[in-house]
Amino acid sequence: MAFGKLYGLPDNGRTLSILVAAKHNDLDLELVKTEANSAAEFNTSAEYLKLNPTGKIPAFEGANGFTLSEVIAIAVYVTSQNEKTTLLGKTKQDYASILRWMSFVNTELLPKFGGWYRPLLGLDGYNKKTVDEAAKNALKAVSTLETHLTANTYLVGERITLADIFGAALLTRAFATVLDKTWREANPATTRWYNTIINQDAFKAVFPSPKFAEEVIKYVAPKKEPKPKAAAPAAAAPAEAPAAEAPKPKHPLEALGKPTLILDDWKRKFSNEDPRTVAMPWFWEHFKADEYSLWKVNYRYNNELKLTFMANNLIGGFQTRLEASRKYLFGAQSVYGENYDCVVYGAYMTRGQEWEPAFTVGPDYEGYEFTKLDPSNEADRKLVEDMWAQDVPVTVDGKVKEWTDGHVFK
Repeated sequence: MAFGKLYGLPDNGRTLSILVAAKHNDLDLELVKTEANSAAEFNTSAEYLKLNPTGKIPAFEGANGFTLSEVIAIAVYVTSQNEKTTLLGKTKQDYASILRWMSFVNTELLPKFGGWYRPLLGLDGYNKKTVDEAAKNALKAVSTLETHLTANTYLVGERITLADIFGAALLTRAFATVLDKTWREANPATTRWYNTIINQDAFKAVFPSPKFAEEVIKYVAPKKEPKPKAAAPAAAAPAEAPAAEAPKPKHPLEALGKPTLILDDWKRKFSNEDPRTVAMPWFWEHFKADEYSLWKVNYRYNNELKLTFMANNLIGGFQTRLEASRKYLFGAQSVYGENYDCVVYGAYMTRGQEWEPAFTVGPDYEGYEFTKLDPSNEADRKLVEDMWAQDVPVTVDGKVKEWTDGHVFK
């Protein structure tokens, strides 16, 4: 009988780390394949939300009815079932150090690498400047591993621990996409460590063939498929015409007609040019205040935010649910600050003079404050440029908070 069920995906780094830890201790887990999308139908079901209130993966359900969410907690719980395991270290100091490295990989490395490779894979919206910044941040963060592993064989102590299994599992996609041959040659200690861990029997039993990128993957813009031509209808005897289908409801902003500033033109300009030197001057030259309005959009509950990657996921979810307004909306939101001291600020441009038609298509708008900006006001123009360029800090209650991560809706 299985020790319990693990909800996740076999190629998801967080799920993989738990499966390998279980295999290392000869513990049988039943994998229930669950999307890495907290908005998916099953993830939002009452059944799954009992296991993980955030709707994310992984989640654990023991054969004895015990449930647990959050990857580090699950990994430690599964590993601790073997009282003789060496994966949790020999001393309390070892155990604390293991948790330290697991937390570092989960909150500092994985989100930064995700911000780099997810847009390249087409999993998130692509913006060259944002991806380049994510790459810079990811490489800076992973250099911490190289420094440590140059002087140490493993992350903690002189033998493999859960920290090593966890770290290698969460980096599998980074090695397969962006940590290419050139990087691996320049970082031999991390590469040696990674190869050592993924070639352990327990790891190979769960994930037998991790991939290595020869070059950093390149973004390929999706092609627009031409619509197939409708076949000429065959001649048929006259028949009674069917009742006309009711027209699909239109977006309320469609009634405003075609503006002189075509939003797709602006989105292409922003995506392909430097925001500060080229895109924004073009924007102000073509912006029409009678066609569009600008809004500062800040999260209402910044005092409740904790981890920066969770705040960034909050932005991603908010923008995902604005899909119905994509033709009428552009903007960016970012996380500023650090873990347990961060805020979500942003700015958007919407067709028309009110924010409601564009933003109430999604359920999350109540969590945000909307303040109309004056495009003729220099301070408001600067705010828009800073929010969209995502390259300067913000000051909150006299304290400077650096830009951490963010999303562009385009």
